[in-house]
Amino acid sequence: MSPELISILVLVVVFVIATTRSVNMGALAFAAAFGVGTLVADLDADGIFAGFPGDLFVVLVGVTYLFAIARANGTTDWLVHAAVRLVRGRVALIPWVMFALTGALTAIGAVSPAAVAIVAPIALSFATRYSISPLLMGTMVVHGAQAGGFSPISIYGSIVNGIVERENLPGSEVGLFLASLVANLLIAAVLFALLGGRKLWARGAVTPEDGGVLGTGGTEPTGSGTGAGTGAGTGPGAGTGTGAGAGTGGTAPTAVAVRPDQETGGTEGTGVRLTPARMATLAALVALVVAVLGFDLDAGLTAVTLAVVLSTAWPDDSRRAVGEIAWSTVLLICGVLTYVGVLEEMGTITWAGEGVGGIGVPLLAAVLLCYIGAIVSAFASSVGIMGALIPLAVPFLAQGEIGAVGMIAALAVSATVVDVSPFSTNGALVLAAAPDVDRERFFRQLMIYGGIVVAAVPALVWLVLVVPGFG
Repeated sequence: MSPELISILVLVVVFVIATTRSVNMGALAFAAAFGVGTLVADLDADGIFAGFPGDLFVVLVGVTYLFAIARANGTTDWLVHAAVRLVRGRVALIPWVMFALTGALTAIGAVSPAAVAIVAPIALSFATRYSISPLLMGTMVVHGAQAGGFSPISIYGSIVNGIVERENLPGSEVGLFLASLVANLLIAAVLFALLGGRKLWARGAVTPEDGGVLGTGGTEPTGSGTGAGTGAGTGPGAGTGTGAGAGTGGTAPTAVAVRPDQETGGTEGTGVRLTPARMATLAALVALVVAVLGFDLDAGLTAVTLAVVLSTAWPDDSRRAVGEIAWSTVLLICGVLTYVGVLEEMGTITWAGEGVGGIGVPLLAAVLLCYIGAIVSAFASSVGIMGALIPLAVPFLAQGEIGAVGMIAALAVSATVVDVSPFSTNGALVLAAAPDVDRERFFRQLMIYGGIVVAAVPALVWLVLVVPGFG
């Protein structure tokens, strides 16, 4: 048995154990990376740790730390109220606002994870307050980021178009952008319809003071009362939550009138007014956006720095914030990606790609390359996978039986639309940013949805973009 095949089988075993036993998959993956790296790939500790995603570790810690402070001092609640006023109380529009916002950020040049890191915590705080499925809100943010991700001036678009030019392949910058935009827009529309969007429309308009409404993605609430609420439920896309305004999909809605201090997490009588701590936190969030988008600074290091400044100025608000960092998510993601790094180091991914590229049937090779791009990208860098797969596609593209424009667009969409996986950077950020949810349940939901995307989307984009022979 070849070392490459052994490494793939070990990954399957990791998934099986993590699914059937209550063991953190990240811890299992670290053990697998140690075993396979040492015994099969003949790597030393430095070679194994070369795959540790240090940048993603800092991003996950820094962003969740900063937004834990924002939740503690009521800043996220103020932003939620502002968003409700912006759409005139139509809660159903908020997922689309978040989709458009992340799409606009990536289209003008933001790296996709940076846009998700900025938008996801606010979007998911809103989802908790207004009983929107966290799966719906999180996936809308990620698909929005990918919808704008291939504009001619975007990071992804520039990289792919550069590879196409370097390989002397025919390309279409506008066609690439539209392929990703339309694919993600259609997926978002389906998600909105299936995960409670129609019920959100039926809910009608709310006022910002209706933050205690509980229920499933929302029918019109009934009843009233006083005090904090607790929501729990089951069903597709359902999450769990406790506290004022938290709720889940799957049970009948309940309305709860909440005191202003409960709504905002502030002190009695403060309502949603801007306090000095909240103004400083808002300034920190703006600074994060400017630093990442305007000066290309690292999102994780910037977020940690801003969080430390806020913690120093208002220690009471920030005392428990470190404990609210999504440490289990950090362990899970970093462990899995470290193992993927071992696979890359020992050549498993290249081995699989070259095996597919050698198939003599161009259309079959094309769809298999799309699937390899989707599967690997669900655990690794989307850009890195595109950079490897497009050159692998050159030999059979040169035969003229496959349209280059359609094939490149199909590879690009397949390798990025799966970033909703909780093992990818974007999916991990969504998982870490969701407040007041059962993280194990939410992780399973993202993993199942990511699996559906991996199984379905490559075949669909192959059918639409490759089979007709565009380009």
